[in-house]
Amino acid sequence: MEVRCARHLSRNGAESEQKLIPYVSRVRAYERRFPTCPQMPIVLDCEIIEDNLYDNGARRDTKRRCKIAVEAPYLIKKIIGVDVVFFIQKNFLDMKTRTLNIEATNESFATRVEIFEKCRYYAHPENPDWTCFDQTATLDIKNFFGIEHSMEKMGMKQYTQTTLKGKEIIEFFVNELKQEGITHVEKWTDGEMANSTSATTNTTPPEKPPLCRDNSILDADYIAKYLGQLTPLQESKLVQLRKRFEHGSSEHPEPDYQTLLRFLRARDFSIDKATAMLQESLQWRKEHRIDDILSEYKTPAVVEKYFPGGWHHHDKDGRPLYILRLGTMDVKGLLKSVGEDELLKLTLHICEEGLKLMNEATKLFCKPIWNWCLLVDLDGLSMRHLWRPGVKALLRIIETVEKNYPETMGRVLIVRAPRVFPVLWTIVSTFIDENTRSKFLFFGGPDCMHAEDGIEQYIDTDKIPSFLGGSCNTLIHEGGLVPKHLYKSESIEETNGAIHAHDHHGLYKAVDLKPGQLFELLIHNTDPKSVLTWDFEVLKNDTLFAVYHTEKELEQSGNDDFSSVFDMPDFKEGTNYKKIEQSVRCRPKEGVQGSHEMASTGTYVLQWMCPPSCDGPAQLMYFHEILSSANYKGSMTSLQSGFSSNSLQSR
Repeated sequence: MEVRCARHLSRNGAESEQKLIPYVSRVRAYERRFPTCPQMPIVLDCEIIEDNLYDNGARRDTKRRCKIAVEAPYLIKKIIGVDVVFFIQKNFLDMKTRTLNIEATNESFATRVEIFEKCRYYAHPENPDWTCFDQTATLDIKNFFGIEHSMEKMGMKQYTQTTLKGKEIIEFFVNELKQEGITHVEKWTDGEMANSTSATTNTTPPEKPPLCRDNSILDADYIAKYLGQLTPLQESKLVQLRKRFEHGSSEHPEPDYQTLLRFLRARDFSIDKATAMLQESLQWRKEHRIDDILSEYKTPAVVEKYFPGGWHHHDKDGRPLYILRLGTMDVKGLLKSVGEDELLKLTLHICEEGLKLMNEATKLFCKPIWNWCLLVDLDGLSMRHLWRPGVKALLRIIETVEKNYPETMGRVLIVRAPRVFPVLWTIVSTFIDENTRSKFLFFGGPDCMHAEDGIEQYIDTDKIPSFLGGSCNTLIHEGGLVPKHLYKSESIEETNGAIHAHDHHGLYKAVDLKPGQLFELLIHNTDPKSVLTWDFEVLKNDTLFAVYHTEKELEQSGNDDFSSVFDMPDFKEGTNYKKIEQSVRCRPKEGVQGSHEMASTGTYVLQWMCPPSCDGPAQLMYFHEILSSANYKGSMTSLQSGFSSNSLQSR
């Protein structure tokens, strides 16, 4: 049976800013390690088998065959039958770019075990007199006389010790050089090139490819600079995913590592699932010309004037910050004036801008920035924002973004959330990836800046917008109502009260009521502080709606649909039960959404009634949901300050 194990040991840039030893002195010190050195007693001998100079001595490639003592228990030595093994070491010294790359692979037992070590010395990019050092090692055991597990543990221990000695050995020989009076070696110069009068060429070294050694290992410096911390297994899967997309084309360019990593994270590092998701996204990008959207997209005039969103500095973690004043946004007006497709295109343009800004932030802050921050101001949010076509458009946008821009949202700050928000959140949150939902933070009430656990934790005080109590002005439009003369009648089609199965994935139920007939929905609450939310739309004739509460455990009434569960002897309103939401009269094509914190146990009743004076039956579609107290307190506690006692009718 074949057993395959893989381990990566890495140590990246550990001394980048610790020693002011000239770079070339480090190279001279390294050369003194051979053929043997006291710090590495397991190295018995090193023989140079190739040594070549190139570019007038600027580059030197050296190949050595090293004899290594086997540090293993007697029994393992007996099984494998050897006391020494041989390694091939290759050194690549480039005096122009001031880099020394070292690679070592095992020659002994190469078909059973693959060992690869890599070291790199290079000049610090900001201070050429400093030296950076990184070292990695990988161990891949395919099969080894049935003792694979023991060899894996032994190998891991040995190579951990080896990587830790890299710096120690160089420091020893640097001090030895200093004792001999050698503290500096002149930098290499190409005299012939300097005196040449011919056309000069750009001698700046090209950016080092992120993959090295047969494209099997990511460059450690690249990971630290652009990707952030990765486990060996995650790095391995990233490389594997990259190989599946390495043959890009002009139509299907090869995805960069940040993109590959985002799709891997979105699928819990399942290579097959990430591959399928990314392939679909690449095809979608091709069909919709997404790669050209930044250069080709032209913002419609109505969007420029009435869309209340825009980029605004960065959050405290360096993420680009986008602000959306949803509460002042005329959802219906924008949809009727530009259409759903245009709003989706606007969103995609924002997402592409976000990718660009993340790359710029990575360079600006010298650390990986691979997601952005969204601040949503809900001040002014009302039932008009829950207009059916608007919710439908929002769900489509969320679905598209989730599929094609996974893991780009680092944090979502919901500020000044009013009472109606739990209804919208109940509908929308089911379409948001669970990992993305965990990044939402909610702030209710007018003072979201200075309150305990306020947004000052996440945004620098001098960058908080003035409309939230900060001192920073923004160029973000305040929104407002879109004039009706800008509407395009064909942009939104409204069917006569019909709610298709596609809307909210069939969450709504239908009810027909004859004049004078009641429909009551009983909710038995055993979870104090949970939140009851409702949303319904009247399709035909007027309907009266109210919410009641009693501490008694009521049961659904019998077959008499013209009487209430409260129609019992000696059962009086105000004494045995009370109306907690005053009656709302809804006209056809109107909707009501609301929420109520169920502070007590007992029975809560949602009641609809077709007035006896109606000339025909009423029809409605309804939906309700309960947010548990645990979830409510964990994510929306601050919304309590935005509650009122009356239901709000859509406008």
